[in-house]
Amino acid sequence: MNEKAAPEDREVVIEAKGLGVKFDSGNRTDDYKSFALRFIKREKDPNAGEAFWPLRNLSFKGYKGEILGIIGSNGSGKTTICKMLSGILEKDEGELTVNGRVSALFSMGMGFDKELTGRENAYLNGMMLGISKSRINEFIDDIHEFSGLGKFLDRPTKTYSTGMKARLGFSVAAHLEPEILILDEALNTGDASFGQHAADKMKELVEKAKMVILVTHSLKYAQRNCDRLIWLDKGEIRADGDPSEVTELYKESVPERQPRAQKRLDIEKTETTIKDETIVKATNVGVRYDLNKEEFWALKENSFSIKEGEVVGIIGHNGAGKSTLCKLMTNILTPDEGTLELNGETTSLLGYGTGFNTQLTGRDNIYLNGMLLGISKKKIDEDYEQIVEFSGIRRAIDQPVKNYSSGMQARLGFSIAATLKPDIFILDEALSTGDIAFKQKASEKIQEMIEMAKCVIIVSHSMSFVEKICTRTIWMDQGQILYDGDPQEAIARYKEKYNVKKKVRLKKRRK
Repeated sequence: MNEKAAPEDREVVIEAKGLGVKFDSGNRTDDYKSFALRFIKREKDPNAGEAFWPLRNLSFKGYKGEILGIIGSNGSGKTTICKMLSGILEKDEGELTVNGRVSALFSMGMGFDKELTGRENAYLNGMMLGISKSRINEFIDDIHEFSGLGKFLDRPTKTYSTGMKARLGFSVAAHLEPEILILDEALNTGDASFGQHAADKMKELVEKAKMVILVTHSLKYAQRNCDRLIWLDKGEIRADGDPSEVTELYKESVPERQPRAQKRLDIEKTETTIKDETIVKATNVGVRYDLNKEEFWALKENSFSIKEGEVVGIIGHNGAGKSTLCKLMTNILTPDEGTLELNGETTSLLGYGTGFNTQLTGRDNIYLNGMLLGISKKKIDEDYEQIVEFSGIRRAIDQPVKNYSSGMQARLGFSIAATLKPDIFILDEALSTGDIAFKQKASEKIQEMIEMAKCVIIVSHSMSFVEKICTRTIWMDQGQILYDGDPQEAIARYKEKYNVKKKVRLKKRRK
């Protein structure tokens, strides 16, 4: 940072002056489903005619050669500003100058056609950015190698986990010569090794391109890899400057949660609450895909059981088989070999906002998701205020979900699923986009849920989150379980393997 010229002497790539954007709650011509659902419930549009400003009076500059990070809680306006910079949204007031071609990656794999292969999506996305097919031909091998997807590049993206989509999306966006690369929570579902891989690539990019804008909830990642940070809060800039200083200011703003009077589970003592009843039992479970006349096993010969009262974390690199296992336990997939027995009703949150109708409001999606889970309208009425209060997005609850950031969708999805009290609760990378304050609330809620749910299963790339919450951890790699047991031991083994790979990669580079 000290070696770079002072901001006043550097080329300005992006400049915003008094920037603002508003969403009109009323007159939603495309929101007919919300109208129909309100008609069934005999409700009026509670926000008809009102305007909501997610951003207002925003002024800042972006400079050539920098990686600019944007942090802030869910709903602070981070995604909205990225959409304005990339031309998806038009400003309603102020001035915005963007000097360069923008390549934007919104969350994981947004814009992919799930029926096309990864390779076909790479070409499709490149051509949508105005890159010629012949030029993409020059980069496709680099994209393939960088993504680490191996044979998956030639398989439909509908077979990808969220982390694999993140790998491919970043690899395409970063290799097709962007001038300004915007990453809006696009790496939150990636594993640790790919996160470091992407960080190295971003630093390489700013040497050739103009700048990179990184939106993330990982304060450590932002502090380690950004030249400058902007902290957004409720559509306004609270701080702009040195990453360490801005990070500390943001942390200080997160309210401490008061200890509760009632009994809470002590995560160190949950072993004593585990009961004899088996809730999930897998025996030699395997899932096979027949693609391009080739047989591929996403899962192979996996056996485990989960007892009542357990909080089980599932970790592993992208493509390890974690999401496939979750889809088995939610009956989205059936095993091609072996057996899987479930003793209870399953509620799953597979990634943030899965199952949401983006044209409907947050309020309508609460009712829609509840009814799809077989919950009566009367019960949803009783729980509605609790869901909204826990989500922390009350001011946006009557906005269409298409206006929500991925973090807001994560908040709402978790709040619905957790409040409706399932027997088996599965979270597949669903909190990867949550801010630190909400993750703290979610951690406490998961611990509470053990007293009413039979078991909780969490897929996450956040080792600290798994270590803090889970009573047991399953580590998967290439479709098989490598370790099943103590969370600290599982994470230590996982990190050890990652560090070995990193050392090998560094040696190759030196050669």
